[in-house]
Amino acid sequence: MSMIDTFIAPPCHDNIEMLYQDEHLVLINKPSGLLSLSGKNPQNFDSVHYRLVQIFPGCTLVHRLDFGTSGLMVVARNKAINAALCQQFSQRSVTKVYSALLCGHVNDDEGVIEAAIAKDPASFPLMSICAVRGKPARSRFRVIERFYRAQEEGRLLPLSRVELIPETGRTHQLRVHCQHLGYPILGCDLYGGRLRPGTELAPRLMLHASELHFVHPISNRRIIARNDSPF
Repeated sequence: MSMIDTFIAPPCHDNIEMLYQDEHLVLINKPSGLLSLSGKNPQNFDSVHYRLVQIFPGCTLVHRLDFGTSGLMVVARNKAINAALCQQFSQRSVTKVYSALLCGHVNDDEGVIEAAIAKDPASFPLMSICAVRGKPARSRFRVIERFYRAQEEGRLLPLSRVELIPETGRTHQLRVHCQHLGYPILGCDLYGGRLRPGTELAPRLMLHASELHFVHPISNRRIIARNDSPF
């Protein structure tokens, strides 16, 4: 049995924050710990889509955020808007900026991570770096600050606050790339973000979609949405 079928999402009591809405689309702030789409398992019915379709019948997701990731999502209110927005995502004309806390102090102030990502059939739903089977993937990073967080017994946990910009849109891309860089995202259970001493206490995956730049399909205005990181 694959891992994904056995995963039961714990109840998410946080609300979806509505940041902007018009007759065409909705911009939201997704809480961490909420699925983007309801799962195949009937116990995983709660999701961004499940909640929003009660308010905006016929709305559809244009893109997804991982279960543990919080932040900005744009949701289409009809099929035509969905198609127009999906085209922007597939043409890579949408800019996505994420805030993250990485385990350790990242050496370089900024850089590019270029490493192909493949499905790992042996350990689904994990993805892995694979030059042979993988699809090209590229992410940029910039260190905002390096600091220490006080832990129990006076231990200090070294962390780096970074800005991440995925230039491609592979599954788990930022989590896999940060692990590949040697500095996993704090709280990431799949890709090493709970292995170092003190990191297992992280309350969530420390990854937040903080900016989304796209063109409104009807008004043609450039939308630059920002939502500050909660951590």
